[in-house]
Amino acid sequence: MLALLASGTSRSSSSIKLAESESAAQNSNMSWGTEIWDQNDNIAIHTNRGIDALDKYANFLRDRVAIETEYAGKLRRLVKNYQPKKKEEEDNEYTSMQAFRNLLKEVGDLAGQREVVSESLQLQVIQAVTLLSKTLREERKKCLSDGAMLQQNLTTQLSSLDRAKRNYEKAYRDSEKAVDSYKRADMDLNLSRAEVERYKNVMTAKIQQSDDAKNEYANQLQKTNNLQQQHFSMLLPAVLNRLQELDEKRTRGIREFIIGAAEVESSVAPIIARCMEGIVKAGESINEKEDSFKVIERYQSGFTPPRDIPFEDLSKLDPDTVQESHYSNSISNHLTIKGTMGANKLKKRVGIFNIFGSTKNSLTADGQKEDFSDLPPNQRRKKLQAKITELQQKIAQETNARDGLMKMKIVYEANSSLGNPMTVEGQLNESEHKLEKLKLDLKKYQGYLDKASQAQVATSSPQANRNQLQNGHRTSRHSNGSADDHHEDGDDQPDDAGSLSSSSASPESGLGTSHTSLPGSGQGSANENAIGEDTYYETEVETLNPLGTCRALYPFEASSEGSIPMNEGEELQVIEIDQGDGWTRVRRANNSNGWDEGFVPTSYIECTLYA
Repeated sequence: MLALLASGTSRSSSSIKLAESESAAQNSNMSWGTEIWDQNDNIAIHTNRGIDALDKYANFLRDRVAIETEYAGKLRRLVKNYQPKKKEEEDNEYTSMQAFRNLLKEVGDLAGQREVVSESLQLQVIQAVTLLSKTLREERKKCLSDGAMLQQNLTTQLSSLDRAKRNYEKAYRDSEKAVDSYKRADMDLNLSRAEVERYKNVMTAKIQQSDDAKNEYANQLQKTNNLQQQHFSMLLPAVLNRLQELDEKRTRGIREFIIGAAEVESSVAPIIARCMEGIVKAGESINEKEDSFKVIERYQSGFTPPRDIPFEDLSKLDPDTVQESHYSNSISNHLTIKGTMGANKLKKRVGIFNIFGSTKNSLTADGQKEDFSDLPPNQRRKKLQAKITELQQKIAQETNARDGLMKMKIVYEANSSLGNPMTVEGQLNESEHKLEKLKLDLKKYQGYLDKASQAQVATSSPQANRNQLQNGHRTSRHSNGSADDHHEDGDDQPDDAGSLSSSSASPESGLGTSHTSLPGSGQGSANENAIGEDTYYETEVETLNPLGTCRALYPFEASSEGSIPMNEGEELQVIEIDQGDGWTRVRRANNSNGWDEGFVPTSYIECTLYA
């Protein structure tokens, strides 16, 4: 049974294919010249509509190209707008941000593929469609012109035949009348022989005219029949067949253009698929646990949680101890905020006097201290290790460059025709200087790292600092002669009690440790700092010797940090002359047997320096 069904199905499919092939063969033998020879006007309308449809498809492609171009442009603008900003580069270590960057890259590639589609459609399809449409219109116009000429010739011939027929009919009727008149005259006995002969001559002439008209009519009829047969069997079918070929060419062109447009789209499909795969891989690369670990690694301060706060029995403490305890607690709280909640986000007090700071507390380009002592211990060690790695890479690169220059110099010395070895000498010296500086920097940062590694995490805890500030003492003499209690191993904190005039030794103000002070003024230069010196400690600042005196020419109101006010005619001591920045450092005695120091505009004073 199954075999019978299978055989029946195969015979049915074979018969369908045979019918289709016969239909195709029959259709291929059919032509407009024979099948629709009398539909010239409809054929003209059809071909015109066909070319209009081709132009419509071309306009469709142009609109699509415009959409593809606009889409690609908007994708590229989207990618550009969402590119990570420079301030966000530090977040690129997270897998989610890396995946997003990869996603943007793939979307940019997608935009590129849409541009490829747009350009290919424009160059390969639209131009061909436009050219074909122009060619078809010209050919159609010529075919219709030829057909109109053939029809005009046939119409002219038919008009000639019609005139010949009318002439023949008129001549025949005249000849019939002449014959009748001659017969009546011949039978009429009253007419003379001459009159009868005249009727006879008229009859003969009319018969001759009728015969001539008949021959002309027959001749025109034969010409018309021949022309008509040639017109409908050869000439007109040829024109209609040309219009048929033209229309088939248009139809075939639309088929090829549609397929070509699809092939253009298909050619970029594998690349688009790879872009999609890249986006999927970017999504799969996100690891929430790894990101959580990186958050810990990035923000871990290394501090231990604070211990229980001890009970303070105020009745057993003297007032001075109570004040000191409150002061220590405020310092400890400040350390907690700075150490565990993102010290790199705290704004530093940087004013116009920052240029007077010592190199010991110099800041990097991103606003951090050179030895990163303003960061928590863990973050400081990571920054120092990264800096050391960077310096080691630079040393390796500079060493390779120096070795190359040395080899070049040896070659030049062996063969002077290749070059002058002295031209390499300057580059070698410069390379040696760079290498020496890099090695010094490496040694300095290694010293920073060693000291940071030796520090105990427990002693760096904010709670430990609190307890130590309460029980220990560390002195830092300010320019006004007062002293504050500090630790021996703690961070220097800015004095919260007043302006720079009462804490001129603050590392943030840049005063008291200026590298621009004159020799003998009690100030050390930048080169006197030890390479591994820990900036957590603050050295004791001696009172500066005056360099001279000055008198205020104008009153000055101190509106900036580090400056001090003065009245007109006031006498002040000069402790640091103008270094070219327009400010002079002065000092005056205050009412508490101390000194007030600060900067005043050089143009506001008249200086008298000691010899």
